[in-house]
Amino acid sequence: MPTTITAPKTKTQKPKGVPAAEEDFLPLQGTDYVEFYVGNAKQAAHFYKTAFGFQSLAYSGPETGVKDRASYAIRQNRLTLLLTTPVRANNPIADHIYKHGDGVKALALTVEDATSAWEETTKRGGKSYMEPKTFSDKHGEVVMSGIHTYGDVVHLFIERENYR
Repeated sequence: MPTTITAPKTKTQKPKGVPAAEEDFLPLQGTDYVEFYVGNAKQAAHFYKTAFGFQSLAYSGPETGVKDRASYAIRQNRLTLLLTTPVRANNPIADHIYKHGDGVKALALTVEDATSAWEETTKRGGKSYMEPKTFSDKHGEVVMSGIHTYGDVVHLFIERENYR
């Protein structure tokens, strides 16, 4: 006959100074986009569209007034990728690609309040990458902020409450 061993019942104690339930200081709503720095964004966009069924969403570059980079935004369902390439060899994007090769530069997270997200994360030791900044166009306003994470990757906080 098998023997059952039962552990004695003990009361679990929390360490002193730890609140019973920590509040969620950074309520993330989802992933806004992932930005890749790549040597050839046009070719990378074509690859993702052909191989994985992504669709073109937007473009910015010299033709749209952006002088230092070309970026292709592509989407499949709820996943948006931003593929960015330098226009000239002497710029931070080119330096990043030279140092690391093609790869992720930014993970952009959707939040309700980008200012609060930045304040809370930097207060808790996060190193600021971008103080809260508002961008606007004919569709409304977007607030962005960000912190450095591992290596040269950054996490951006994106607030689109007033953007349609």
